[in-house]
Amino acid sequence: MTESTCLTFPAFFASTLNNFSQRDALTIVGEKPLSYAEVNNRIRSLMAFLEQLGIKSGDKVVILGANQPNWAIAYYAITFMGAVVVPLLPEFLTGEIAALIDHSEAKAIFVSENLLTKLKDTRSKFLCNILKIEDFSSLNPSFGSPVFDLNIKSEKQYQVKEDDLAAIIYTSGTTGKPKGVMLSHKNICFTAVNGHKIQPISETDRFLSILPLSHTYENTLGLILPMYRGACIYYLRKPPTPSILLPALLLVRPTTMLTVPLIMEKIFRSKILPEFTGNAAMRLMYKIPPVRKLLHRIAGKKLMVTFGGELTFFGVGGAKLNKTVERFMIEAGFPYAIGYGLTECAPLIAGFNPQHARLQTTGPACEGVDLKIHQPDKRTGEGEIWAKGPNIMKGYYKEPQLTSEILSPDGWFRTGDLGVFDNKGNLSIKGRMKSVIVRSNGENVYPEDIESVINNFQHVVESLVIEKKGKLVALVQFNQEEIALRYQSLKNEVASQAEQKIEELREELQDYVNARVNKCQQVQLVIAQTDPFQKTATQKIKRFLYT
Repeated sequence: MTESTCLTFPAFFASTLNNFSQRDALTIVGEKPLSYAEVNNRIRSLMAFLEQLGIKSGDKVVILGANQPNWAIAYYAITFMGAVVVPLLPEFLTGEIAALIDHSEAKAIFVSENLLTKLKDTRSKFLCNILKIEDFSSLNPSFGSPVFDLNIKSEKQYQVKEDDLAAIIYTSGTTGKPKGVMLSHKNICFTAVNGHKIQPISETDRFLSILPLSHTYENTLGLILPMYRGACIYYLRKPPTPSILLPALLLVRPTTMLTVPLIMEKIFRSKILPEFTGNAAMRLMYKIPPVRKLLHRIAGKKLMVTFGGELTFFGVGGAKLNKTVERFMIEAGFPYAIGYGLTECAPLIAGFNPQHARLQTTGPACEGVDLKIHQPDKRTGEGEIWAKGPNIMKGYYKEPQLTSEILSPDGWFRTGDLGVFDNKGNLSIKGRMKSVIVRSNGENVYPEDIESVINNFQHVVESLVIEKKGKLVALVQFNQEEIALRYQSLKNEVASQAEQKIEELREELQDYVNARVNKCQQVQLVIAQTDPFQKTATQKIKRFLYT
């Protein structure tokens, strides 16, 4: 691949096919991989099928499905034709899916068999074809209608340009209504090239994909990037629960994975930290920095074995990583890396590789991307992060007013995130502007900072800090099963006694937090959250539902 390669999916794939046609490309864990030549054959056959169904350049086609090789094949077939792919998150509700299919004016949809029930409310006047993604069969065939045939290939030559619309990605953000982000071929391919510059990828790399392909983070960096470099991508047949993921890690021995903070935070709190805090003597030793670092290094070696022993890049993105957990990963020598971006930026705008890890920063701006702090605070240097570059979206679909509000006339994208640069050009994220709580004395409080402290407390799963009537309130989900195991007597006690233990933990937690934050961050009330928080695809809590 040369630097002069056209930034379109067909051009990327043509180069990959020329260099790596017989290399493994896509597979399900435990199954025989498809080579790039075989993937190309399936793409060409699916293009022919879509042509027979009347799909043309510019038409919208939805993908609603679980990660699998056919998801990637459908994605490429659609975009190679100059059509527009509309990946929908499986977590979207039935009504949301119906509304987004209609809003996108999609003419066809590829859907997983287990998600078919989510189409029951779909009544779009545009949608003509429903196709099962597992085998590309039609779910609404008519007499004499075409069928997918591997022996039939598309012969049509499509002239796809860099600035052509490639995808409309409906975000499921923390602030409410989904928006259709319009990304061009150039937006996405430019980001894939930048990903390779941060962490070089080769045909010998093995990606284990565990995040939804419908999210731009996994889509760009976990699909387009590895296929741009001839690497092999492995998918799981079932959701990545420990019983599914752990055997897969040993079988695949991945070199590269993309994750969200919650995954490593869970591993640290449930598996690693208890080993160091199980008794008073160990807790005391763990507080001594040289001893802590030694213990972390030992734990890191064990963790590498758990992940298959050949991991070189463990990407963490989508939300801010807990400081305590990140410190562990640095001291453990675990090959993690942080990236920062948004769907509107396709998504990456800053990042580092494992060799350049620096605590609580996202690294410098990506090559070719300009970042600036708009109207920084004179005292702290903090302000809204603005980005500009070839990766910035074309706009929000059918939302010109919304687009003009977030894109300046000269092309700067207003991220809505607050950040600050250090003296080496590394960017640190402080929080979302909409999440910042301004106290009566004018002090800004970033709830994420307080939540990071809360989440380090024993038996806490996760938390959310909000303001109510001028007070800081912490909504906290405690691990009920863990508490029951810790206090065995609770198993035989009535519910009221179990609730009493939660009450004791609430009071203890409030004292714990307030002893570790400054005065303006003091929590006045802790409320036990009985149900799990509702989250986005990258496992961020949907704050708007609780504020």
